[in-house]
Amino acid sequence: MEEFDPETQLIRGGLARSSFGETAEAIYMTSGFVYQSAEAAEARFKGEEPGFIYSRYGNPTVRMFEERLAGLDGAELAYATASGMAAVFNGLLACVKAGDHVLASRVLFGSCFYIIQTLLPRYGVETSFVDSADPADWAKAMRPNTKVVFLETPANPTLALLDLKAIADIAHAGGARLMVDNALASPIVQRPFEFGADIVVYSATKHIDGQGRCLGGAILADKAFLETEFQPFLRHTGPALSPFNAWVLVKGLETLALRVERQSETALKLARRVEAHGAVKATLYPFLESHPQHALARSQMTTGGTLLSLDLGSKAAAFAFLNALEIVDISNNLGDAKSLATHPATTTHRALPEADRRAIGIGDGLVRVSIGLESEAALARDFERALDAAHAAA
Repeated sequence: MEEFDPETQLIRGGLARSSFGETAEAIYMTSGFVYQSAEAAEARFKGEEPGFIYSRYGNPTVRMFEERLAGLDGAELAYATASGMAAVFNGLLACVKAGDHVLASRVLFGSCFYIIQTLLPRYGVETSFVDSADPADWAKAMRPNTKVVFLETPANPTLALLDLKAIADIAHAGGARLMVDNALASPIVQRPFEFGADIVVYSATKHIDGQGRCLGGAILADKAFLETEFQPFLRHTGPALSPFNAWVLVKGLETLALRVERQSETALKLARRVEAHGAVKATLYPFLESHPQHALARSQMTTGGTLLSLDLGSKAAAFAFLNALEIVDISNNLGDAKSLATHPATTTHRALPEADRRAIGIGDGLVRVSIGLESEAALARDFERALDAAHAAA
């Protein structure tokens, strides 16, 4: 079949119709599979005959999702997982052993930070963090035993950026792999493989589903890594994506570009409105000209993304803003068709010590907003009311 452009890949990639010729992708809700003979079963288990064995590590519906996402992102292969954190944790463990070193950005989603700071050291893996966006500081932090460099850009929730190409070159020069959490951007906004990433992970719960329905994750890389190093983790530890969730995510991919492009367009317009309001100490959005890494954003992102963050100066002002919203829901999720807002210091990043939160820019006044598909006019009115309330509470 001819190579698809991204828009066609979202609709046609990985499509495997059954003998019934269904229009929509089938859901193969089965835990196991049968064989025509004992000899066929033996050949299947030995890898001499193609086919599925057990849905914990292979299922036709899950395979459709994996192939569609891999083709979209320009990866050789993808494996789906039960959640984004399953992709992160198992991906990291597949890369390292006791005595190895993982280098990461300090500005990470709270659960990613916990894995690297707390869990990996329990298994004898050394870890350290870089506070700076300067590639020179990343180069200085590399060690002879560094095996993985892990980062997310834009970062959650500050939307700070890192130079993917520069850090990929540094990782490779030191013999390490670059693993990128691309969940906040989505494959529509940013394609890390084009800048040298070796492994990309997603929380498919976010933009890929995009409608708040199910959990899911994915890890993408070259076949050598995924088949040799990651697949045994998937097979024996069981972070499998259910076929039903895979089907939901397949259908989510069909509208991913339409949703993300529209949401990004609205996000930029709202960011400009918010920036002009007197209640806001700082408006954080990568495609705003005032963003300190605006040029970098333009060079590695196709849009500014669907999220913006507001620094309202204090917890009281932030809570007043959230409580005054009538259309935007208070929720810690993101990438949804519905606009959602959260207070990271008391929700997603609550487990971080206050000093660590402040060091990475997560103050008590910071609010993260995920822009949905409501009209820009309706959201603008909602923001205006909430910003007025925040200003009164300041």
